[in-house]
Amino acid sequence: MPDTMMLIQMGGLLLVIGAIAGVLAGLLGVGGGIVLVPAFYYAFAGLGYDGPQLMQICLATSLATIIVTSIRSVMAHHKKGAVDWAILRSFAPGIVLGAILGMLVASSLRSAVLQGVFGGLGIAIGLYMAFGKSSWRLGSEMPKGIKGLAFSPVIGFLSVLMGIGGGSFGVPTMTLFGVPIHRAVATAAGFGVIIAAPSVAGFLLVEIDNVPPFTIGAVNVAAFGLVVAMTLITAPMGATLAHKTDAGRLKRFFGAFLVLVALNMLRKALGW
Repeated sequence: MPDTMMLIQMGGLLLVIGAIAGVLAGLLGVGGGIVLVPAFYYAFAGLGYDGPQLMQICLATSLATIIVTSIRSVMAHHKKGAVDWAILRSFAPGIVLGAILGMLVASSLRSAVLQGVFGGLGIAIGLYMAFGKSSWRLGSEMPKGIKGLAFSPVIGFLSVLMGIGGGSFGVPTMTLFGVPIHRAVATAAGFGVIIAAPSVAGFLLVEIDNVPPFTIGAVNVAAFGLVVAMTLITAPMGATLAHKTDAGRLKRFFGAFLVLVALNMLRKALGW
C-alpha cells in the first residue's frame, strides 16, 4: 500500500491537471484528452510508475473522463439545436468499430510506441490548429456510403491511440466537408461518447503491472474522479474567458504548444 504522502502528492497533481484541462477545453474548444494524456504520463512517471505499459493507463484514463465530459457537452449543444444527429448516426457504427480496433492495438503496444504515435499525430493536430484555414475544403458535403465508411473508423481508431475524444479529428473532418464550425464542434462531442465508451470497457479488462494506486485494468479510478470533478468546475471558466479573448490567436498559440509537447513525446519514444 503506498504511503500517505505519495497519495497526497498524486491527488494534488491530478487536481491541478484536471483544472488546467477544464480551462483549456472551455477556452479553446479542444477535448481534454490532448492535455490529459501527456499530463498523466509525466505525473505518474514522476511518482515512480514509468513502466512499459504506462501510456495505456494514460490513454484509458483520459478516455474514461471523456465519457462524462462528452455526455455533458453534447447535451448542452443539443439544447441549442447544434448537434447534427444525422451525421452522428451515420458515423457511429464506423467510429465504434475503429475505437474497438484502436483499443486492441493500444493494449498490445509498449509505452514507447504509443508515445511515438501520440507525438506524430499530436504534431499534425498542432500544425492544423496553428495554420489551418477555415476556407479549406475536401468536398461540399459529408461523405456517404463507402467514403463515409472509410472516414469514420479512422476517426475512432486514431482517437483511441491518442486517448482523445472526437474533436481533434472529427471537427477538422467535418469542416473540411463544409459543416459549419459550431455544428461540427457540437456533433464531435457526440463522437467523443461513442469513441470512449467501448474502448474504456475493453481497457478495464487489460492486465498491467506496476500500476498507480486505485487502478482497475488500465483505468486509474482516482485520476478519473478527481479530473472529472475539476473539469466540470473549470470548463465554464474557460468558456467565459474565451468570449474575452482572440480565439484565433489562442488556437495558434495552443497549436504551437501542442507541437512542443508532441516533440517531447517523440524524444522520449526515441530514448533521447
